[in-house]
Amino acid sequence: MPLERLFIYNIALMANLTFLGAAGSVTGSKFLIEAEGKRLLVDCGLFQGLKELRQRNWNPLQIDPASIDWAILTHAHLDHTGWLPRFVKQGFRNTIFANNSTIVMSEILLRDSGRLQEEDAEHAAQHSYSKHSQPLPLYTEADVAPVTKLFQEIPRIGAFTISPQFTFRAYDAGHILGSTSLELTITENGKTIVVVFSGDIGRYGQPILNDPVTPPHADYLLCESTYGDRVHPKESPVDALAEIVNRAVRRGGVIVIPAFAVGRTQILMYVLHLLEIQKRIPHLPVFIDSPMAIAMTDLYLKHREDHSALFRSEERVGDPLNMRQVHLARAPAESKAINHVKTPCIIISASGMAAGGRVLHHLAQRLPDPRNIVLLPGFQAEGTRGRALLEGANRVRIHGADIPVRAEIVQMQQFSAHAGQDEILRWLRGFQAPPRGTFLIHGEQVASVALKALIETQLKWRVSVAQYLEIQELNAELSAGTN
Repeated sequence: MPLERLFIYNIALMANLTFLGAAGSVTGSKFLIEAEGKRLLVDCGLFQGLKELRQRNWNPLQIDPASIDWAILTHAHLDHTGWLPRFVKQGFRNTIFANNSTIVMSEILLRDSGRLQEEDAEHAAQHSYSKHSQPLPLYTEADVAPVTKLFQEIPRIGAFTISPQFTFRAYDAGHILGSTSLELTITENGKTIVVVFSGDIGRYGQPILNDPVTPPHADYLLCESTYGDRVHPKESPVDALAEIVNRAVRRGGVIVIPAFAVGRTQILMYVLHLLEIQKRIPHLPVFIDSPMAIAMTDLYLKHREDHSALFRSEERVGDPLNMRQVHLARAPAESKAINHVKTPCIIISASGMAAGGRVLHHLAQRLPDPRNIVLLPGFQAEGTRGRALLEGANRVRIHGADIPVRAEIVQMQQFSAHAGQDEILRWLRGFQAPPRGTFLIHGEQVASVALKALIETQLKWRVSVAQYLEIQELNAELSAGTN
């Protein structure tokens, strides 16, 4: 394999960085670092969205997983962890480092992902809407067990050493529970290079989690750019959600919210609870239809080390995530029973981009009714049903059927867990000196190019938009021009 041969040639000469995912796209986070004959993979995520991206999940990794010495995770979201079962199945047998929250959440997310993929493959076979005669899951729930045996806990915040070549320091990224920005110090031939992986940068001033923290120094920086071309609305999410809920209630409609089980669901529960106690919305039945989201909510309440000062103060007088008529749908039968609810209610269910999971059944049930509202509370990747709804599709395909879209579609970027353009710049300004080179990752091309121009104009930094399978030498001045 040419790419593999190039790695072997360069590995003895200098430290290398290879972009194996989340380069030119938002998902599939995988970054390979090589130094002194050792290989370290930062994140191991699923590609999501466009078919050509999803196909990469089925392909072998460009580098033999058995040749990689360690892996480390910035946080638990599937676009950062969801390819681990394939990674292990293809031969990786070494340690996967992560903090406690990320380990616990990754185990839940991966089991749920495997189970959903099995169910989707079975459903496709039963209803003959796959082009394959025997559709297979990417991996199964059973494939997750070998992954969990490889996890090793690292500190939530602070320094830890993996090997003589690699020392890390973790900083709170403020994105979801346990999320980190990782500062990697590479030691090679007696010299050191500092590479910072932003992970997913969170929001400032959010009600549950701490603000993101910028590491002080980087020779090279890999920075996310999901919202690199836009600023989140300044309108209060509390006011906006109150108006949407009351609008649906007035016309007798149901609100369906495709929401990520980690982070987004908990923020929605917090705001709905606040609106209830302020008597700004009626006491509606709220269905949390995701066993994973239910488990994650328990973890959010347990891990107080990530809680903001505001949230900790509210916890002293009660549970800030508990609504009066909340219903937790754990079993499939409880999920199906929600279909019989014909009066106004709120349904929160995964996945957040309507790419799979239980929310698809609710969308199939509720999209044809113009009284209803589908609320999209965050980023919708290209190629997902959520993106299609956002862009005005009059039909979406769900489980082999074309579902008419007559419900009102609303997006609320105020609920995004990703920093907006202005917040990314705020985070970047926290560095004590400009990095030698900055690579923009985790963004569609338009967003990354827009952020690149802004950083170059305002901060005068040297910036590149990372490209898929690009290899970058790290112990010399940047040789690549800007993209």
